[in-house]
Order: sequence, then structure tokens, then C-alpha cells
Amino acid sequence: MNDTSHGCRIDESLPFKPVRVAVLTISDTRDDESDTSGPLLMDRVKRDGHIVAAHAIVRDDVGAIQAQVRDWIADPAVDVVVTTGGTGLTGRDVTPEAIRPLFEKEIEGFAIVWHMLSYQSVGLSTLQSRACAGVTDGKFIFALPGSNGACKDGWDKIIRWQLDSRHRPCNLVEIMPRLTER
Repeated sequence: MNDTSHGCRIDESLPFKPVRVAVLTISDTRDDESDTSGPLLMDRVKRDGHIVAAHAIVRDDVGAIQAQVRDWIADPAVDVVVTTGGTGLTGRDVTPEAIRPLFEKEIEGFAIVWHMLSYQSVGLSTLQSRACAGVTDGKFIFALPGSNGACKDGWDKIIRWQLDSRHRPCNLVEIMPRLTER
């Protein structure tokens, strides 16, 4: 068993199962040329052996965010959605308001762990983030802040490990087939 940082243990005797990740940048000011957090996440998705299923940029608008996330929830070629941007406290930050109503179940522990790790990077400024995660129709959805540092922390210290099918004692990939049980 290979021990990694943050208490993550990888069992190298188990097979790695890549998942298909859609990345959504949420911003009123970024476009394909100026977006840095979306490409950063896509690079990390590929680096860690997963598949970039899709990428889009939408404005800070509840309807636009929900429409794109709903499309990916309905897409059988997408397993996970990771958003970047719109999780702050300003008037235009509406990502949690857009995606929380879509959750069948919220992953409360994600926000707790996010803030613990973010505190190590930005101190008390972490309380300005409303990063969140949930499950909808068998898909995991993670909402990260828009800064590159926050995306690095969110992916490198949390999401990548829970999307690694070899992570022990458990991971999100192994429960994917059971998410739609009734």
C-alpha cells in the first residue's frame, strides 16, 4: 500500500478505473483565451489518468449554470462535473445557488475537508468560499472557487484521491454503480 499526503493510501494491487470528467468555468469575465482555472483542471484530470469528457464556460447566471450542469447530468459520457468559479460572497457569485437545488444528496464532508485544507493555504480567507459537492442521478458534482490555487487545492488534495479507484479505505468510484439504487 502506497501512502500519500493527507492520509491517502493507494493500493497498487488494485486496477485504476478512469472516470469521465466535465469541467465548467463560471465567469462573467473569462473566455477561452483568458480562462486559466478550467485548463488547469483539465490538465490535472488528464495527468491523473482520467478523461476530459467536456469543457464549457458560462456566465455567472443561475439559469445558464443549471442548464449546462443538467446537460452533463443527462449525458451518459459524463461521470463527474467539476465547476470553477462563482463560489464567493459577492452578488454575482451564484454557483452554490445554481447547483445545490440539483443535488439529490449533498456531500457535506467535502466542504468541511475543503475548508480544512484551504485554511492551510489562505488562512481565514477560506471562510469567503462556498465550495460544495453533491450527487445527482449517479453523477458527482464538485464546485470549486475560481482561483488557480483553489483549483489546485481542491483537485490535488481532495477530488483526485476520491476519484482514484485504488484509494483506501474507500473512494467515490467504487460506489458509482450504486448511486442510483432505490
